[in-house]
Amino acid sequence: MKKYMRFPILFLILLMIAQIIVQPSLAAVSKAEAPSTLNLTLKQKLKMLESKQTNQTDHFIFDLPVTYNKKVGYWISFFQTRGKGFFRDWLGKATKYMPLLQSELKKAGLPTDLAYMVMIESGFSSQATSTAAAVGPWQFIESTGRSYGLKKIWWLDERRDIKKSTLAAIRYLKDLHTEFGSWYLVAASYNMGENGLRRQIKKYGTNDYWQLVKLGALPQETQDYVPKILAALMISKAPNLYGFRDIDAQYPLQYEVMWAPAGTDLDQLADHLNITRKAMKDMNSEILLGYIPKQVEGHHIRIPLGSLAMARQFFKDQNKKFALD
Repeated sequence: MKKYMRFPILFLILLMIAQIIVQPSLAAVSKAEAPSTLNLTLKQKLKMLESKQTNQTDHFIFDLPVTYNKKVGYWISFFQTRGKGFFRDWLGKATKYMPLLQSELKKAGLPTDLAYMVMIESGFSSQATSTAAAVGPWQFIESTGRSYGLKKIWWLDERRDIKKSTLAAIRYLKDLHTEFGSWYLVAASYNMGENGLRRQIKKYGTNDYWQLVKLGALPQETQDYVPKILAALMISKAPNLYGFRDIDAQYPLQYEVMWAPAGTDLDQLADHLNITRKAMKDMNSEILLGYIPKQVEGHHIRIPLGSLAMARQFFKDQNKKFALD
């Protein structure tokens, strides 16, 4: 996979310094020129510092193109201040979900940093629902989800499933990149819809994301969307440098899949496996009712890694109970 940037820790430090030193100078630079001019300045400074730090070995890798400008700086500052509480919560959830997200993106040959879209879309919440009725970690509306293979019926909504929605998002992102060719435009179209972005590109005669922002061609939410992703990406690569310490890290999501018969109650299964009912429901967030309806044949469910034998015993006991009833 192509790596767009490979910078030592000094780059992250420079980004923080840039908020104080460089950002005010952007007023004297046209917005169209700011990203390339600033990147050059940072690279020059970085080269000078690296010559004095030959033993530096800690590197942070970005596989999305990284731009620092006034808008990105604003959102870095926002997440460090007014948004610090929920961003700290996001960082904790990232330790649980990022391994799965990035693994699937890598297998698909996509930049693994696209996983930070989920941080901005939903804060990794399977229960997130927007005013436009977009649902789940990747915030699929029903029609788009259906187009990419996500089922929604009265007791099941696969948009809420972290694995299934990620696989659908990967297919969608590939299609968007085939059309627009730029990851910034992919993110913009994911946010505002590809039809709307097509119209604006045609109307304003440019397919440069930052130029479209400068021209006011995009909705405000879309103007903020890419900068938010970049800000989240930069902070998440080195949270300590941005003042995020004592993050409530969680175990990476690991599970086994098994077939559960109709009538399976997730609460009862959770009690048998000695895990919280919330943990069981979170693991199976696509099941809306908390149980598998008796009207269906059954459904594949997730259980904690290493608990397959206990789960089988649960269903064996249930069968005996039903036989006695």
